Amino acid sequence: ANVKTLVGLFIGGLMPFVFSAIALRAIGRGAAKIIKEARRQIDGAGGLMSGLAEPDYNRCLKIATNESLKRMVILGFLALIAPVALGVWLGAETLAGFLIGSILVGFLLSTFMANAGGAWDNAKKIIELSGRKIRTSETLEAAVVGDTIGDPFKDAVGPALNILIKLMAIISLIIIPLLALK
Repeated sequence: ANVKTLVGLFIGGLMPFVFSAIALRAIGRGAAKIIKEARRQIDGAGGLMSGLAEPDYNRCLKIATNESLKRMVILGFLALIAPVALGVWLGAETLAGFLIGSILVGFLLSTFMANAGGAWDNAKKIIELSGRKIRTSETLEAAVVGDTIGDPFKDAVGPALNILIKLMAIISLIIIPLLALK
């Protein structure tokens, strides 16, 4: 019945969705840069398509590494700052509500993403192993699109939400003594 706790609950429930949206957008941007680099290598005058040249894998790995590190800084900063800002600005009651909301929604969203991503991945595998009619149809195309969404769900964002929850809980435990002094 405490208004501050309720405010924290809503903000905490929103946090996993904000985190997931930023992470998924980062994955999309990184993938787009890798695709651009792959096209540059294919279209270049190096003989890649004729087999006369080898692709520059290191360039794509460098793009993936740099993009992930840049975006993870933003997400890490968000996970560190949110509990501290709420605790200092609105107090321990709000921080408690924030943790409850983020743990509840984060756990459910993480579980959903892992299961949905796995289902999309398995659907594509089943279609690929099925009869010839289905493999050459729009069904396979749709399954590939679903798997393109499912892989980041199950391999990146779902597990990252568990880390988000743990990180925010640890930060909150660290700052609670400071809030008690207020």
